[in-house]
Amino acid sequence: MSMSYTTSPPQASPQLSDDEIDLRQVAAALGRQKVLIGGITIAAALLSGIYAFTRKPVWKGSFQIVLENQNSGSGGRLAQLAAANPMLANLAGLGGGAGESSLETEVKILESPSVLKPTYDFVKSSKASAGEDVSEWTYPDWVKGNLSIELVKGTSVLNLAYQDTDETLVLPVLKRITDTYQEYSNRDSSKSLNKALLFAEEQSVILRRKAKESNRQLDTFKFTYGISNDAAEINSPQLNKLSSPLPQVSKGRDPLAELAGINKELTRRLQFFTEDDPSIKRLQKERQAILQYINQTGGGLISIAGGGTKELNREILINYKELERTATRDNAALTAMESELLSLQIQKAQERQPWELISTPTLLDKPVAPRKKRIVALGLLGGLVLGCGAGLIRDRRTGLVFSDDELKALLPCPLLERLPAAAPQQWTNTAQLLVQGPLADAQSVALIPVGALETAQVDQLSQALNNALGHRQLLVGSDLLASRNCRTQLLVTAPGAPQRQQLQQLRKQLALQGTPLAGWLLIDPELEA
Repeated sequence: MSMSYTTSPPQASPQLSDDEIDLRQVAAALGRQKVLIGGITIAAALLSGIYAFTRKPVWKGSFQIVLENQNSGSGGRLAQLAAANPMLANLAGLGGGAGESSLETEVKILESPSVLKPTYDFVKSSKASAGEDVSEWTYPDWVKGNLSIELVKGTSVLNLAYQDTDETLVLPVLKRITDTYQEYSNRDSSKSLNKALLFAEEQSVILRRKAKESNRQLDTFKFTYGISNDAAEINSPQLNKLSSPLPQVSKGRDPLAELAGINKELTRRLQFFTEDDPSIKRLQKERQAILQYINQTGGGLISIAGGGTKELNREILINYKELERTATRDNAALTAMESELLSLQIQKAQERQPWELISTPTLLDKPVAPRKKRIVALGLLGGLVLGCGAGLIRDRRTGLVFSDDELKALLPCPLLERLPAAAPQQWTNTAQLLVQGPLADAQSVALIPVGALETAQVDQLSQALNNALGHRQLLVGSDLLASRNCRTQLLVTAPGAPQRQQLQQLRKQLALQGTPLAGWLLIDPELEA
């Protein structure tokens, strides 16, 4: 069987970029560094295991409380009152903070140093008494590392959890937090309620005095002008009838003057006499007659004889209406304030804390940390990743070339054949084909090993070529000065045998030498026979 080879001048292959990644090359590199990777992985797993099993266990306890939304309580009523009367609200100091959620406020109170600092001092002193170094402790770090306070979204339920390496401290710490918060919140809520009560009581006194005065003025006006209780029902048509002066009750005097004189005399006599006195009965009879006359003619209004006008009657009605409105308004304000005061007094009697403990402080059965299996697993994974990285770096730093593609790129001639490293007996056939093909016209051949090839492999290949060449000369060696007189040169290498720097230098030397290159052979350990 004959075989012909067509050789072409060597062409420079493109250099492989250091940024290019071949997964097969990566896998091969990892396989070559499996001992290093395995060692690092095992070491990391052992270290993580030592850490997990020597670390102090962390115990955790928790409780839940439900917060009462104070917006519907006294705070809500005071807010309504403030909205109805801003001036009084400012006087009472009720302004501001209306938009802040009471639930968020309670959470902030629970997170405040006023509640937590005493507990922190207790824990620190307990640790110091146990011989633990607490010189580097800080309050913010303790809160951040040991406490968890969270308001369940959309609810008024608050979760509070505490963790510590000392199992005996967990429940006492939680108990101290609840007691301190209870004391602080009760004091705060009582202060607010007492302030509301004081405000309502003060305003009730003021409004009661105001209502009494406006009612007195209204009664005095009605008594002075003899206005009956139905005077408020007078309308414009009735008033328009009073366009002329009223007839006189007695000659020379008008009803207004008559009524004013009788009222004055009655007031004076009632201080000394009883209502059964004849003079008083007479004055009351005269007063009643005048009032009957006024009611029949003016609907309860007074007109001055000879001078009374429609305008004057209207003015009296307007004054009466104004006094009536003032009295009505003051009475309504007093009623509302007294109702609010009663409500606050009831709430004071039923006063309770603004939160309720719905689950007692409970210590978990098992420590929450360290999670030994998780730590060991993470250590194993981390060691594997670290080992792979170290393996790739080490494989790269060796400078050895294992990739076929990189060998093709660095060698200045074409690949002629792959030789199975496990079947050197097959190399004879390959040698015969090479002699009949690329080496047919060569009277002398130089076989140049590239890299750290096994001596036995080089000897077996040279023997196969020597038998195939017959009487023609075969020079074996890496000395380019000795091979420069040969007609052609044949390179042989294997994956991992040469270094990059070595191949780059060889490429330059062959170019300077100028001896023709037939190609190169690859002894592949992965090639099946």
